Amino acid sequence: MKMQQVSDHCFAVLNETNLVCDANSGLINLGDGVLVDTQSDLSHARQMIELFSSVWAGPPKYVVLTHEDIDHVAGNQLFPEAEFIAHQTMTERMKEAADPTESQKLTHGVHHLVTRSVLRAAHPGLLAVARQLDENFDFDGIELVLPTILFDDQYTLDLEGKEVNVIYLGPAHEVGDTVVHMPSEGVLFAGDVLFNQSTPMGWVGSYQQFSDALDRIIALDPATIVPGHGPVCGVEAVKEEQAYFQHVFDESKKCFDQGLDSKQAAERIDLERFAGWKAPARLVINVERAYREFRDEQVDAPWDLPRIFDGMHHLAKTKGLPDEF
Repeated sequence: MKMQQVSDHCFAVLNETNLVCDANSGLINLGDGVLVDTQSDLSHARQMIELFSSVWAGPPKYVVLTHEDIDHVAGNQLFPEAEFIAHQTMTERMKEAADPTESQKLTHGVHHLVTRSVLRAAHPGLLAVARQLDENFDFDGIELVLPTILFDDQYTLDLEGKEVNVIYLGPAHEVGDTVVHMPSEGVLFAGDVLFNQSTPMGWVGSYQQFSDALDRIIALDPATIVPGHGPVCGVEAVKEEQAYFQHVFDESKKCFDQGLDSKQAAERIDLERFAGWKAPARLVINVERAYREFRDEQVDAPWDLPRIFDGMHHLAKTKGLPDEF
């Protein structure tokens, strides 16, 4: 984990491993202060606080939550005096997506012989992701702290005369997808609408909705973007993510028209220049998401996560890809 200054008053804490739960956070050190996302567990949140403490005078008054996943909200309890700003969908969504119970079960299960044996036999992909998480994260002790300020389309903060706009773009990666834009410094904190040098995932909505969200980021024309995962970048990374999704959608449609199922399609698709991104086997969920659209199914239907992780694990083994999540 490292801190990087990205403008006069904007800073980022970056998790350089760039895998699942390696989320980034942001800080606007002006006025009462704004923190963007609070990391994936208490240990990482405390590391973030230590890094940011070299440039902030005290805890920020505002914390913006870019979406509901646990890797962006797990450190909320360490900011007891803060106001938590989030989209109006987040209160209910966090109760499900940020509940640490399932993550605890996964990582605890790695250390129990019977559980480990059952997972190895029934869901080897789930065991693989559990082992990866257990190497770096501890989900014990997390208390769910919900938003205190909810907004619909946009919420604007005034920091010593400079606007900070909290803008709703979802659904794309998740339902609550929100970005934080400071126009005067040309900085945008993108949350998981943008993965840089890491394979993106769309858990909700349609391909068109995700592309529309990316178009809105491009229209804001930020000079510097802090993605939800991966290194700091510019709008070229947004366009690359759009190109990835378009490639996967187009290739998935060819496979669908040929009568292949989504598993066969994922094995058939050539990732081309995107193959070098972290966790390339996330292709599985993106293909399945496209197939939902082709089959005229509900795009927001619940996911069978053990099957998805097993599929990613199988694809990595089949195609010689990194077995990472």
